[in-house]
Amino acid sequence: MQSYEFIGIIRKLLSFIVFIFAFMKENRKVLLGMSGGTDSSVAALLLQDAGYEVTGVTFRFYEKDGNTEYLDDARDLCCRLGIPHLVYDCRDTFRTTIIDYFIHEYMGGHTPVPCTLCNNYLKWPLLRQLADEQGIYHLATGHYVRKRCIEGKWHITTGADVDKDQSFFLWGLPQDILERMLLPMGDLTKIEVRQLAEERGFLKAAKKKDSIGVCFCPMDYRSFLKKKVPAEAIQRGKFYDEEGNFIAWHEGYPFYTIGQRRGLGIDLNRAVFVKEILPSENKVVIGDLKSLEKIEMRLKDWNITQPALLLNQDDVIVKIRYRKQANRCTVTLQPDNTLHVQLHEPLTAIASGQAAAFYRGDVVLGGGIII
Repeated sequence: MQSYEFIGIIRKLLSFIVFIFAFMKENRKVLLGMSGGTDSSVAALLLQDAGYEVTGVTFRFYEKDGNTEYLDDARDLCCRLGIPHLVYDCRDTFRTTIIDYFIHEYMGGHTPVPCTLCNNYLKWPLLRQLADEQGIYHLATGHYVRKRCIEGKWHITTGADVDKDQSFFLWGLPQDILERMLLPMGDLTKIEVRQLAEERGFLKAAKKKDSIGVCFCPMDYRSFLKKKVPAEAIQRGKFYDEEGNFIAWHEGYPFYTIGQRRGLGIDLNRAVFVKEILPSENKVVIGDLKSLEKIEMRLKDWNITQPALLLNQDDVIVKIRYRKQANRCTVTLQPDNTLHVQLHEPLTAIASGQAAAFYRGDVVLGGGIII
């Protein structure tokens, strides 16, 4: 085949893809991720009210003790609304991508961010994949966030409910997902959402408890680790002070995180915090809060929506916690392709493995993983 013939075929194929994509964009179809909880259930109601053809999909990520009630709840709600419901089993992928990572990070002395990785690299990309297979353009979830187009690029922005805002977890999403996102919960508070579900007769959804913490170990990650790693992998070790003096015995370095104060089992008549974790020596160093302060950090695996809005600017806010510790900073790109974050004021409890998200006002500018 001549090269120009091959190029012609490629052009026709690309034209066809563009045509199909444009057709999808014009339709009113939306694929909604449904967990069976309050938020995604109300999202289905709102999208249907807005005239969208909703298809619900429930991902089987993790099922504690084989409990599949959430599947029944999502299926029942879809049935009541008269919308299709899909179930996608990705438990194996979730285990290797999220759970194994979670364990590996703690065993490396780091602080993992499973919800950030799940949203950016698993949940939303899976929604896009399935939507493409179904010929659906729009993607939706029950996240309490909004979005805005700034200078031709889509950005996640904070939700109306300050206590439920989930923008911190979505800094890694690419434009081809952001453009297709519908976010029906962004302008609502949780109280309003529960009231709406109750008014529409969805009483079970209205009264469901909010999920707390990581879905596969919502309360205590230490018990989870004990079940998942060999017994000999976590051994009793020593607490030291900053001068290297032995203070007390600890239960094993993976059970502690940078900045931790409670649960150390140490009584020194003063507040002490975990300052450093040394996995190779099974040592945990403790110090006072002042000793944990840092004025800089570096990030890997970062994503920036528009570099000109973030890099080398002095009015950027960085957060390393879901709801806390908003600090001004200046971000620069380094020759090794990491981001250097110069904090304008000291920040405590910066831990390797955590996520950092950048904001200007209510707009998410990007983020990365602390190294």
